[in-house]
Amino acid sequence: MRSTPTLLDASAAPSAPVPSEATSDRFPMSGLLALGMAAFITVLTEALPAGLLTRMSVDLGVSEAMAGQLVTLYALGTLVTAIPLTAATQGWRRRPLLLVAILGFSVVNIITAVSTHFALTLAARFLAGVFAGLLWSLVAGYAVRMVPEHQKGRAMAVVMAGIPVALSLGIPAGTFLGAALGWRFTFGIMSGITFVLVGWVLARVPDFPGQREDQRLSLLKVFTLPGIPSVLFVTLAYVLAHNTLYTYIAPFVAKAGLEGTLDRVLLVFGVAALVSIWLVGMWIDRWLRELVLGSTALFALVAVALGLWGGIAVVVYAGVAAWGLAFGGVATLFQTASAKTAGEAADVAQAMLVTAWNVAIAGGGIIGGVLLETVGVASIPWLLAALLLPTWAVAWRAKHHGFAPVSAR
Repeated sequence: MRSTPTLLDASAAPSAPVPSEATSDRFPMSGLLALGMAAFITVLTEALPAGLLTRMSVDLGVSEAMAGQLVTLYALGTLVTAIPLTAATQGWRRRPLLLVAILGFSVVNIITAVSTHFALTLAARFLAGVFAGLLWSLVAGYAVRMVPEHQKGRAMAVVMAGIPVALSLGIPAGTFLGAALGWRFTFGIMSGITFVLVGWVLARVPDFPGQREDQRLSLLKVFTLPGIPSVLFVTLAYVLAHNTLYTYIAPFVAKAGLEGTLDRVLLVFGVAALVSIWLVGMWIDRWLRELVLGSTALFALVAVALGLWGGIAVVVYAGVAAWGLAFGGVATLFQTASAKTAGEAADVAQAMLVTAWNVAIAGGGIIGGVLLETVGVASIPWLLAALLLPTWAVAWRAKHHGFAPVSAR
């Protein structure tokens, strides 16, 4: 992931951001892109079964509903292990731990590619989620340690760009390969790419020490650091709103007669998300607070517009574009806010954020499904608006810790 160190309280909470261990102002683009590739592989491993569901279900001899549990088990693996595993490995050197997580993906994707037993495939997917939780808790703290203070946001943006690239390009490409060459080949290709990434990390990503025993904070102390509850709440509520709509986007756009053009709708979202990650990368080091508030407000306006005029095709396309622009950079924004707020406890705080994110993913599917079956798909935008209003309020109030202006740090 040596013997596992015990998580102990420190005598005082860190009050400053993670100190940079970069040796110069030269931006380490190659090393950060390696971390971005790790994020890309993580998202691709998580989401690819959704695009290959029918083929996997037929080959493994299970229903599509049962095959859908391959995604569920992945999320469950991340949800139940991210915090305890990150806490237990605080004392490990960072690069060996990162390589364990990356190699873990290679192993579980190979098992997925060759397995003919559904139970074994499910177990591999659960382990993939475990490695994902570990990797997500590492990359944010890693990125900010590789650069000086004034480049931390830009570094995070490079790493987090792996997420929208995977969603907008990786998943369609993987689905195409799965249709042309077989889904097992696609998972095998991912495993091969992961081995290449190991060499890239060894060549370009520096190693950092873990935390000394007297530096480590308990989970409770990390959770109660000023600003951390605000960051976690904003992450949970925002992603819950996003995932509720994203999970049920197909029945929602059908209201506007767009059921046959869902691929175009999602393409619009993906392109806007890529623009968002680029804009966030340029502005985050100066305007993190403003970007969070603006993103939340824009998403809330989209929700209201879709609630009022969701049956009009042009409104749906415009709303989806604005939604992608609002959402594309939030992983960068929230993880940067968490890392800067938590200081030397960044890795544990990131594990909490990963857990909140996965709770929101699961919650979006459940809550949206209940709304769909009871009051109808038209109610979903109003749920989003109800979630995003307190989200904006919490972010606004967190002006001293969590989402502070740059001048206040």
